[in-house]
Amino acid sequence: MPRSRAAASPWSVATSHIHVGTMNELQYRANFVLSLVQSALGVGTAVVVLSILFRQTDDLAGWRKAELLVVMGVYTLVRGMLDAFVQPNMERIVAEIREGKLDYALVRPADSQVLVSVRTVRFWALTDVLVGVGVIVVGVAQLDTSLTVGRVTGFLATLVLGLVCIYCFWLMLATLAFWLVRINEVQELFDGMYRAGAYPVGIYPRWMRLGLTILVPLGLAVTVPAEAITGRLARGTLIGSAVAAAVLVVISRWFWKRGLRRYDGASS
Repeated sequence: MPRSRAAASPWSVATSHIHVGTMNELQYRANFVLSLVQSALGVGTAVVVLSILFRQTDDLAGWRKAELLVVMGVYTLVRGMLDAFVQPNMERIVAEIREGKLDYALVRPADSQVLVSVRTVRFWALTDVLVGVGVIVVGVAQLDTSLTVGRVTGFLATLVLGLVCIYCFWLMLATLAFWLVRINEVQELFDGMYRAGAYPVGIYPRWMRLGLTILVPLGLAVTVPAEAITGRLARGTLIGSAVAAAVLVVISRWFWKRGLRRYDGASS
């Protein structure tokens, strides 16, 4: 279908939809308190488990208690970002492909991948981000070494790269709905695997480390940023994260375009 006007820029599309989604969520402000309490309880339980564990040992696969606290904070922060921006949009993509309603997004004068990735925002899920930042601050304050500008910069860079990797992976999972009918089970499997990211991937067996880094990029999204801010990050790991993010962006874009060619919507 020819478009009647020039396509909007990806940035304007993203900011407009995020703004609208946030305004809709702000109508239910009681959800903020509920989400904050739920997030605090979850983190509090994990901290208790961590305290019990470190009564028996001084470190876990070379990670000290303060460093694992940072990992837990990054895990919570990333979980909040995914729940707020990524997961609701990926679930909507799957539902609309199955019901033949994706046409409404495809006919708009905007890049289809950008549009379907930003239409829904669960604003109150960002309470996990606030709690996660708080846990990171507490963990960093307990480290033996001081925080530097380089560590903060490395943390922010690897955090963004990790979020990009997870978004691309989620998009490819959602795009499988163009070929598969029962895709919800695959998404639930990823959600279950994400819980493994609460700990550094280095504590797991080699086969699982490879799976959580290459197949499912949880290590890049959680462990690597934690390594950056605690001073454990190697330069090669940083370069590897950047390369992995670039490769996943290209592959997920290709996968999305290929999936669209198989789509038979309501207008077919």
